[in-house]
Amino acid sequence: MNTTTPRPSGTASLERRMGLLEATATNIISMVGVGPFLTIPFMIAAMNGPHIIYAWIVGAILSLADGLVYAHLGAALPGSGGSYLYLREAYKPFGLGRLMAFIFIFQTILVAPLSIAGGAVGFADYLQFFATMPAWQHHLLAAGVCVAMTALLYRDIESIGRLTVIMLVVVLLTVGWVIVAGLFTSSLSQAFDFPPAAYRFDGAFVTGLGAASVLAMYSYGGYNQVCNIGDEIRDPTRTIPRSIVLSIAVVAVLYMLMTTAILGMIPWQEAAQSRTVASNFIASTFSDPRQASLAGNVMTGLILFVAASSLYAVILGYSRVPFAAARDGDFFRVFAKVHPTKRFPHVSLLAIGLISLPFCFFTLGQLVSWLMQVQILLRFVWQAAAVILLYEYRKDIPQPFKMWLYPVPAIVSMLLWLYLFFTGPFEGIVFAFGFLAVSVAAYFVFLRLNPATSDHS
Repeated sequence: MNTTTPRPSGTASLERRMGLLEATATNIISMVGVGPFLTIPFMIAAMNGPHIIYAWIVGAILSLADGLVYAHLGAALPGSGGSYLYLREAYKPFGLGRLMAFIFIFQTILVAPLSIAGGAVGFADYLQFFATMPAWQHHLLAAGVCVAMTALLYRDIESIGRLTVIMLVVVLLTVGWVIVAGLFTSSLSQAFDFPPAAYRFDGAFVTGLGAASVLAMYSYGGYNQVCNIGDEIRDPTRTIPRSIVLSIAVVAVLYMLMTTAILGMIPWQEAAQSRTVASNFIASTFSDPRQASLAGNVMTGLILFVAASSLYAVILGYSRVPFAAARDGDFFRVFAKVHPTKRFPHVSLLAIGLISLPFCFFTLGQLVSWLMQVQILLRFVWQAAAVILLYEYRKDIPQPFKMWLYPVPAIVSMLLWLYLFFTGPFEGIVFAFGFLAVSVAAYFVFLRLNPATSDHS
């Protein structure tokens, strides 16, 4: 990777201490947060039936296609910052590298705190399975979770890697409990008792599938977390692609099995109205009321742990993006500081964690709304094209992993992202284009304020 932009002198480097197990664990715990436990009812409502497995399949196809984009780029450019680095280098031959990198950093300022706060608010929402709480307590609890996960990340990457493996075990136990319980109590005929609308490929079906698939992708999101910590991955040209594909395959199977188990026990009309569907499902597998109550409480506790684990991985990944940009001279230099003994970007970590706190005082619906559409327009579509540009025009950069069936996954990824974008709310489309315009304007303001900054494009 000696042909990419040289780093300013005096910048510190990170240590490669995470192997395949830790990298895959980081991806999976980032993906399996509170998302699927909260979104399944909304997916059922969007499709007006139990046939949400269609949305999980669409999400799995898109995740794999997009995951291969990340795998190709991550193996070629195994540095911290992920998309910031990929976009900068892929668009450099066209004089747009610095602009694309800036737009990614600019959208991260919005996306990172919304994503982190969304996980924390989801945690507080699910906690109300035990008892409802006043709004102010709910908001403070969500903010407290952000602070706690940031504090847990204030350590060296080797310790973080060990903790991610422990979290992964709990995640798999939680989802596994739902699946195993479903094997003995669920009815496959009920789970797959699809209404006639499930077999009609009309406008309503396409719109409903698009809405449900957006929610599915929200739950699948996180398979690329390993790319954000590329400087801390051992043998990244092999580990990054493998960890991405493994995590997508494992999570796709888990989601489909878990959904089948739940809908085979709880009628879809009832599941669509539940906000703690997994806990209700586990409770319903026991005939004794006391055992049912205990089981529901234990499952809720496990789901809360899973939600916190996901938040842990998300903060970890996002904290490396400002660090990478600052280290390369494209962001405020203070973010490039590395802890003198534990060797992690402590300023960037604390900043990302603290900026997320005010957003914990909004509802989950407000936080999630438009989030996917902003990322699609400002990042995902351009990145799908970036892998083709990098392969065709950056022969100076070694690319040890070529995506399978190149360039089909990149094209499939781009088309499916655009499908989800344009089947989303019209207000979200307008907001995303507006944010793109603001991002471009901010870039030219940045150039005016920093005329002496070297041109990396």
